[in-house]
Amino acid sequence: MKRATTVGALLAATTLLLAGCNANPTTPSTSSSSAPVTKGGDLTILTSQTELSFDPAKSQSLAITSLGLVERRLTTWDITPGQEAKYVPDLATDTGTASNGGKTWTYTLKDGLTFDDGTPITSADVKYGLERSFAPELSGGLGYHKALLAGAADYAGPYDGKELDSIKTPDDKTIVFELNTPYGDWPWIASMPAFSPVPKAKDTEPATYGEKPAASGPYTIESYQQGVALKMVRNPKWDASTDAVRTAGPDTITFKMSQDATVAAQALIADSGDAATSFGAQFVPPAQLAQAQNNPSAKSRLVTSEPGALAYLALNTQRGDLEDVKVRQALQYAVDRQAFLVASGGELAGAAATTLITPGIPGREEYDLYPAPAAGDPDKAKQLLADAGHADDLDLTLVTGNDTVSLAQAQALQQGFEKAGVKVTLQPLDANTLTERVTSGSGDYDLYIGSWQPDFPSPNGNIQPLFDSSQIGSGGYNISRYQDADVDAAIAKATGEVDQAAAGAQWAAIDKMIMEDAPVVPLTYTKNSFLHGSKVQNFAIGAFPAYPNYLKVTLAP
Repeated sequence: MKRATTVGALLAATTLLLAGCNANPTTPSTSSSSAPVTKGGDLTILTSQTELSFDPAKSQSLAITSLGLVERRLTTWDITPGQEAKYVPDLATDTGTASNGGKTWTYTLKDGLTFDDGTPITSADVKYGLERSFAPELSGGLGYHKALLAGAADYAGPYDGKELDSIKTPDDKTIVFELNTPYGDWPWIASMPAFSPVPKAKDTEPATYGEKPAASGPYTIESYQQGVALKMVRNPKWDASTDAVRTAGPDTITFKMSQDATVAAQALIADSGDAATSFGAQFVPPAQLAQAQNNPSAKSRLVTSEPGALAYLALNTQRGDLEDVKVRQALQYAVDRQAFLVASGGELAGAAATTLITPGIPGREEYDLYPAPAAGDPDKAKQLLADAGHADDLDLTLVTGNDTVSLAQAQALQQGFEKAGVKVTLQPLDANTLTERVTSGSGDYDLYIGSWQPDFPSPNGNIQPLFDSSQIGSGGYNISRYQDADVDAAIAKATGEVDQAAAGAQWAAIDKMIMEDAPVVPLTYTKNSFLHGSKVQNFAIGAFPAYPNYLKVTLAP
């Protein structure tokens, strides 16, 4: 998924921003009080979305959110607060066996797996489900596998009778994937929506399959009214003994759609009626976040994630004075992270960042190559600029979103750089123009504020999309236009490493290797806050992702 966006646009869209700086925030909780798993009750999830599709070919749903309640994958995520995320078996007996140097991955399905109508789940159903994701009419889903499966470049799905030969099913329980390159993170890829099984016999109308898909998880969709509600009920054929990550507490789960974030948050704060058995799928808006902090009852039901997505300042390494690594290193000291954080809403909105690999990602190593006070070190920056021959003449353009939040963040950085003698001119653009400007081939900009949330918790997801030279231009998100042959080679080696501990060490070394060249300035790791009703239990956010784990939520008896 393309996650890079202006931080301001991201915050405005999700209403994460706080009003002003909370100078003395209370340490947030990442979970409501843990309680025994209870069965029963009707859970409601309040969402601003006007449309929900449970078609795995079209979905970008995280493994622990909506789609994971209905459709299982070969692997899935084990998410526990205070612990790094890890992949675990789901439909498969293990997380995959690699061979051929990491280019071939083999899975065996568990015994006793069935769809909600009692039909056995076979390897052919997984293969067909994955092949559907290549059909042009079912676009929009996560597509990492499309670039990795051998011979897939010209494949257009199964609806013309063709199969993808690099997905083999020698029997009903075995499925084998042949890749065009070694890929150690394939078990993460196998946890994505497209790896959900789809029975060919049920795929008679692909355009509407997502309204009532064949269920392999603990719930099946009973009804769907676009823009209004989607209701799930228990899948009587789901076998808990085959499923270690889903607790299936509530009897029913209803997604109440088209909910204004402010209205939903106010209802959850009041905690009356159905709100007591509800939680919000969207971030808490600024006014209600402040209100909840001052309300003891609501505060106990406010759950804030640990630091997550990376907000960063991209420095166009192929542009003028920024081609000089000494200039880029000087800017690391000149940046005022404190002012940027204030503009982003204060300490409940994030924490200062120094690394490219984000918190909660296995293999991450904490370090700071450019230690400075929170407000920066203008004197150090001036000295480095003078050494580089730019004592007072550095003049840069920062392209930014034209919304209020983006402008405030850009102005905070502008004022910080001014203290170091660096002139920064702001160029506000609408969202579409801005994205085109920074991801196209022209590179007509100096600086850009972006945000990146990987789709799976591997350092690969942090590093490769932002810093591999193949991702420059043509819609790619190497917005710093960073190009280094040694880094590209190191990325390729780490990508192919099957041993996860060895891969983690390699990625940590690459993180530092890139930051020595200073193509970006890490700014903050952003946080998300959510509210739930008083009868909602086991509502928790792990170290990754910065969203609640729907699969574990239960209701008080």
